[in-house]
Amino acid sequence: MTADLPLKGFRILSAEQYGAGPYGTMHLAQMGADVIKIEPPRRNGKGGGDTARAVGPHFLRDGESLYFQSFNYNKRSLTLDLRTEQGQAVLHSLVAESHAVANNMRGDLPAKLGLDYASLRDINPAVVCAHLSAYGRDNARAKWPGYDYLVQAEAGYCQMTGEPGGEPQRMGLSMVDFMTGCIFTIGLLAALLDAQRSGRGRDVDTDLYSAGLHQTSYPALWYINEGDETQRTPRSAHPTATPSQMFKAKDGWMFVMCQLPKFWDILCERIGREDLLADKRFTTNADRLANRDALTELLDAHFETQPMAHWQELLGGHVPVAPVYELSDALDNPWAHEVGMRQTIAHPDKAAMHTLASPIRLDGQRLENRAAPLLGADTDAILAEVGYDEDAIAALREGGIV
Repeated sequence: MTADLPLKGFRILSAEQYGAGPYGTMHLAQMGADVIKIEPPRRNGKGGGDTARAVGPHFLRDGESLYFQSFNYNKRSLTLDLRTEQGQAVLHSLVAESHAVANNMRGDLPAKLGLDYASLRDINPAVVCAHLSAYGRDNARAKWPGYDYLVQAEAGYCQMTGEPGGEPQRMGLSMVDFMTGCIFTIGLLAALLDAQRSGRGRDVDTDLYSAGLHQTSYPALWYINEGDETQRTPRSAHPTATPSQMFKAKDGWMFVMCQLPKFWDILCERIGREDLLADKRFTTNADRLANRDALTELLDAHFETQPMAHWQELLGGHVPVAPVYELSDALDNPWAHEVGMRQTIAHPDKAAMHTLASPIRLDGQRLENRAAPLLGADTDAILAEVGYDEDAIAALREGGIV
């Protein structure tokens, strides 16, 4: 598949760190783009690199973080000090032969470090400059640092999550980072497609706050048009469809979703509770919503008579149903192996490192993963590709530029 990857031949420079930006560019690297990860060089043998390299608690043999691995498959690492004139000269040499320059820095930094289109268009008029920040580059919060959890709080997620009457809760994963990273790459790819046709690049921006707020989606429209503010529901139930929530089986929790009227009919028939179809409290979805507590009590009593596996066997493929797994169960799930979502790859510090596969498939095959690069592992090769000889590279290294 390697020879047929759709982004083969495209070079993307990315001054990135931590989660959202690296997550987005990782998808581009998996689809064949040459993603060159620009990282600060070490100073006196210490520090340097993406801050994610130091995020614990789990590390490979030489201090490489497993956290870092999860965002940086298939990339190359170039150490480069963008704050120096020599570093900017290297950047410009690379930009001349690249298709895009990405970053996920604080909003005021891309212009200062020469990573925006105004700084680079004279070097390469077709270059796309993609920016992912916390709050944007052109407003009063441009200098603000920001993270996923803050956006979950400000965009309303925490107050919408959890049991009614309980404390606000964030999602268990940094989903705003991941969503924003994906939106970031959509914008980059759209601008890149246009640049291939027109020969003109541009800036393309997204930010955690905008992406997070955008994902409030239909509850947002309900509120801003009708004043209807979505509230928490028991058992993580859907705000309008019923039953669509968690239920307790004999040995644990499961999620059952009757989003369509037909699924309610099928559910009652397959679990042997046709009597519920004749109950006027549950005739329509509106009736079931009005009597959700009573319906939950009845279904709980029935589902608690058998283990989850029984109900999944009975309902799977007929009514949307899933077990509520611990993370360990989710990752050890035989289905994850059956569909190819678990892979093993080689890393210099770990011969067999277990990873998750790309969710994207091309021609029926999942994209390949290569281990994330060691810090600066590709610096010499990348510089040589744009004309630096051994002496010039040695001088840059001696000066702490790379």
